[in-house]
Amino acid sequence: MKTDASRRPPLILIPGLLCDDTVWRAQIDAFSATHEVIVPELDGFDSIPDMAAALLERAPAEFALAGHSLGGRIALEAVRQAPLRVTRLALLDTGVHPCTAGEPARRRELLSIACLEGMRAVAREWLPPMVHPDRHSDPAVMKPLEAMVERQTPDTFRNQIEALLNRPDAGPLLESIRCPTLVLCGREDGWSPLAQHEQIASAIRGSILAVIDRCGHMAPFERPAEVTRELRRWLHLQLAFRLRPAGQ
Repeated sequence: MKTDASRRPPLILIPGLLCDDTVWRAQIDAFSATHEVIVPELDGFDSIPDMAAALLERAPAEFALAGHSLGGRIALEAVRQAPLRVTRLALLDTGVHPCTAGEPARRRELLSIACLEGMRAVAREWLPPMVHPDRHSDPAVMKPLEAMVERQTPDTFRNQIEALLNRPDAGPLLESIRCPTLVLCGREDGWSPLAQHEQIASAIRGSILAVIDRCGHMAPFERPAEVTRELRRWLHLQLAFRLRPAGQ
């Protein structure tokens, strides 16, 4: 018997920079039978607060929320704006710090490539450092990710870049988070490194830190089984939980 969709608990999965539901493909398949899975489209906004506000306007009254990369920052802003509506929080391969020195030039260089050479050129330049080196020759990983980036537009990329360059500092928010929280990253994530996630997890009381081995920044797509396993555990966490190493 199929479960009535209106009675399934909502699970919102927010994609990251230049990403769409491709990056969550395995998790959508894994949880759609038990949850109302929602992947929001926030391409028309150029600020993280506006993205979070739009998400909240369209979302159910209460929901579990997972964000990857830029999506993690949007998730944190949604918690800041409506803490009582977010029943669970998962932060994947993300950060909380504001814009750093040298970051605007690097991001605007990529935007220039998008405008002058197109999104295929962006995929060639941007994607390899986001993925574990062992997967660079794996077409099952790289081809869908390349196609995902190529589907984006320079205008969408510009909005996301502006949102990131003007992002709020989410660090002060962390100690106020009270819902069951998972902090997850690929061990070899060179863009949002493990040390960054250890600091985030240590600031959120009772949060769980999960580290996915042989995995870069695109954890939900690179290592779908491992990430789905950790998200499944997170969805069953109670309020009184303890920090544990991944895999236990």
